[in-house]
Amino acid sequence: MKLSVRVHGDWFAVPCKGSEKVNWLGEESLRRYYKSKCNTGHAEETVFEVRKAKGGAILDPDDSIRDVLDDSDFVTIVLESDMSSPATGPAEPVYWEEKIPKESVQVAKEVMSLDGNSLSTDDLVRLGKGYYSIKLTVESEQKVNKARKLLEDIISSNKVVYGITTGFGKFANTIIERSKLIELQENLIRSHAAGVGPPLTPERTRMVLALRINVLAKGFSGISMDTLQKYIAAFNASCLPFVPEKGTVGASGDLAPLSHLALGMMGEGKMWSPKSGWADAKYVLEFNGLEPVKLGPKEGIALINGTQLIAGLGSEAVERAEAIARQADIVAAFTLDVLKGTTRAFDSNIHEVRPHKGQIKVARRLRSLLHSETHPSEIAASHRFCDKVQDAYTLRCCPQVHGIVNDTIEFVKGILTTEINSATDNPMVFADIEEIISGGNFHGEYPAKALDYLAIGVHELANMSERRIERLVNPAYSELPAFLTPDGGLNSGFMIAHCTAASLVSENKVLCHPASVDSLTTSAGTEDHVSMGGFAARKCLRVVEHVEQVLAIELLAACQAIEFLRPLKSTPPLEEVYKLVRTKVGPWDKDRYMTPDIESVTKMLQEEQVWRKAKPMMDNYHSLQSIETRVFSPTTSGPDAPPPAKRRKTSSMSRR
Repeated sequence: MKLSVRVHGDWFAVPCKGSEKVNWLGEESLRRYYKSKCNTGHAEETVFEVRKAKGGAILDPDDSIRDVLDDSDFVTIVLESDMSSPATGPAEPVYWEEKIPKESVQVAKEVMSLDGNSLSTDDLVRLGKGYYSIKLTVESEQKVNKARKLLEDIISSNKVVYGITTGFGKFANTIIERSKLIELQENLIRSHAAGVGPPLTPERTRMVLALRINVLAKGFSGISMDTLQKYIAAFNASCLPFVPEKGTVGASGDLAPLSHLALGMMGEGKMWSPKSGWADAKYVLEFNGLEPVKLGPKEGIALINGTQLIAGLGSEAVERAEAIARQADIVAAFTLDVLKGTTRAFDSNIHEVRPHKGQIKVARRLRSLLHSETHPSEIAASHRFCDKVQDAYTLRCCPQVHGIVNDTIEFVKGILTTEINSATDNPMVFADIEEIISGGNFHGEYPAKALDYLAIGVHELANMSERRIERLVNPAYSELPAFLTPDGGLNSGFMIAHCTAASLVSENKVLCHPASVDSLTTSAGTEDHVSMGGFAARKCLRVVEHVEQVLAIELLAACQAIEFLRPLKSTPPLEEVYKLVRTKVGPWDKDRYMTPDIESVTKMLQEEQVWRKAKPMMDNYHSLQSIETRVFSPTTSGPDAPPPAKRRKTSSMSRR
């Protein structure tokens, strides 16, 4: 047997017969550790326990190794000095893999062919979740091989080409002798792997890895087929290098994170896989039957020049933004109905004279959710002849505000779709014209600006939602019990849940400051303008997350508010949403711990359960009701005029 054993962050291959005790494994591993350190301090350390690396199960020191471990298993030796104390703080995070959610580990059931030209942001998110394995199209393989042949021909002719026979950045004019071209590429990866912070999640690392494969598949990077196939094999086995989330300025591309990606593929640094957990990359690759990448000329720079971190995180952000924007309309409709608002503001006449695409779309959704002949609401009928003329802006102006969010998402999605199917390398290898040309496609300004815009846009959903929560919990606005609790004073109800929403909205206001308006000169003045797109992507994701959480609080508050209006019912689609929420979260008869409920409904929204529950009934409305319901309004006619028309046909524009 041969086991991979971790001691104080270093990994050792420890052969054994299997008949030895677990206690022997701990002592032998410690001996090898100190042998590697020239035996310094051996007498000062004691083995505290031996654990399986994956899952962290503690092994009994008296058990035989073969009874509790399999060949090639990964083991962690925990020393007394690893344990935390009030003086030293928490122990080293030995069991990182325990922080990996189970849903991060998927077995791909389908294969996606990459050609560098047809990937969508939705495809990329699904690749991140592990739903697909990857292969190249035949055409891509031909393009990659053709570009590599041109590169090798140029090297053979001893031509001077940036990044291939020269140094990088400030050293672009330094000629590298041919015998050191491979060392040049390896040094590039090692020196540029200088990121900091926690690692990307497995899903996000898979996305970045898939994107880099997609870019290389275009055939403009000069990568060898051998290296590219090793990247594909690592993706398919979910062998994912340790990629710190911080360190990129977004030009010349995402150099630091992509270097960490390449470093792991070289068998250096740390790597994670479902079979091994976190370990030294060389052991993880070996354990999964894979070989490290051996770089050839130009391959180092081919692997790290590009915007794949920005575009990968941005793709997740725009897909999540699209999902929460759809559901924000449903949550807003729910709140409007329980606050006894009017639907007249969503009349298609209003929106046809200001025909923004998103505005028309949101108004159409709201009409399908609120009181109509197809979907009657007892709550709406209860105040049909009240003298209220119009509602507050956060109710009345949902089509105008939510609408521009929808249009922003569509715009950003277009930018990112182009970006994830673009060649962002430098220099570029054009095999058809037999030239290698230096340019600036690595600059991340496009996705950086788009993601700053997305953050600003999607934030408005939370801005509106928090104000609607205020209207729900404030009896002066809602005519409901204060903070939606039946026994106020003894119970606080939604008082602090609203404070949480307010805090998230306030935090978003800071996060919405554009990262891409900043630039700091790097590389000794050679890279004198950068995009800061990495931070634009990371903070955009945080803004989207906050929006999801605020809308979850609003949905919980709306469901609580309707309890005080019973036995009246809302419309059938909104009642279905209510039932969905109540499968996880019950009504508040008295105060209870609220965070789990908020988290549960946030997850519902992230998984689009609310959208899937309401969407069939919304579609049913549009298929059955071609005549638009018009409810009574005090401003429809004068006091002596005949009763207003209840219905009008919807135009083709209002159906969009």
